[in-house]
Amino acid sequence: MSPTRDRPLALTMGDPAGIGLDISLAAWINRRAWQTPPFVFIGDPAALQQRADVLGHDIVIRETDCAKAVATFKDALPVLPLACASPVKPGVPVAANADAITGAIETAVRLTMEGSASAIVTNPIAKSVLYDAGFKFPGHTEFLADLGERLTGEELLPVMMLAGPKLMAVPVTIHIPLKDVPAQLTSGLIYRTCTITVRDLKNRFGLASPRVAVAGLNPHAGENGALGLEDDAIIRPVIERLKAEGVDITGPLPADTMFHDRARATYDVAICMYHDQALIPAKALGFDDSVNVTLGLPFIRTSPDHGTAFSLAGKGIARADSLLAALRMAQKLAGNAARGKN
Repeated sequence: MSPTRDRPLALTMGDPAGIGLDISLAAWINRRAWQTPPFVFIGDPAALQQRADVLGHDIVIRETDCAKAVATFKDALPVLPLACASPVKPGVPVAANADAITGAIETAVRLTMEGSASAIVTNPIAKSVLYDAGFKFPGHTEFLADLGERLTGEELLPVMMLAGPKLMAVPVTIHIPLKDVPAQLTSGLIYRTCTITVRDLKNRFGLASPRVAVAGLNPHAGENGALGLEDDAIIRPVIERLKAEGVDITGPLPADTMFHDRARATYDVAICMYHDQALIPAKALGFDDSVNVTLGLPFIRTSPDHGTAFSLAGKGIARADSLLAALRMAQKLAGNAARGKN
């Protein structure tokens, strides 16, 4: 089977009180004009229909499975049903629906791992809402890694990448307070993050020899120790090791000069030391069309790079650009991965 023609993408509903339903509907309604890759929506069909009614969309929703989703997609929005426990109201998240939110993610992982779906695209979740229901993971990324470990029995390191038309950026540390970054930042973690990134850029993005630029932790990359010792003690040895292994890599570089046009032309991916160091330039350069890609997993996962935007839900003003980009990238990565196995 072709991963892009015969199997759908598995699209999770995210928090149903957010804009995930709005943009999922938009992606299907404009499927011909936008050439939206076929997907199966995993979530509550009643909530989806209700949101369509609120937005004034005349739409056909059809409950189905992955095997029939691609054919169904032409004339109806295919839904693999997973009911919410509590009625859904746009902009009003409730912890009672946490099981349905996480259940959609678990179902998408299972379907993709068994080969029924080609890749996963996740709509945004609100972690604070899930925490109220006992969710124990810092975020989507860590939850997906735990699901992958449970299914494979292998220890996984999930690597977040923001991929846009002007920049691909990876944070080594993700959802932790800034004050904890220096203690969590080890040479081993940097090395694993870089090797996973290079591997997936080769196998899934089709880059034969990825060019990697590594940011320093401190201002001016430590300025020879005057502004901090981590850059020379922790980061630089990793870069020298990877160079010896044949990786095209430079750094540690001052982050304040890494992201202008001329600098970006010299590398394919920027490895950054903490969350905002990567995500601020990535979103500044491509807020509407950047995609969150999780590397290091046994399946392909992409997501819009924005949140639930509860204040926009049900108002007809949410933009679907980033979701469309995530769907297209998931389709592309699935195709690249399949060709690499042939």
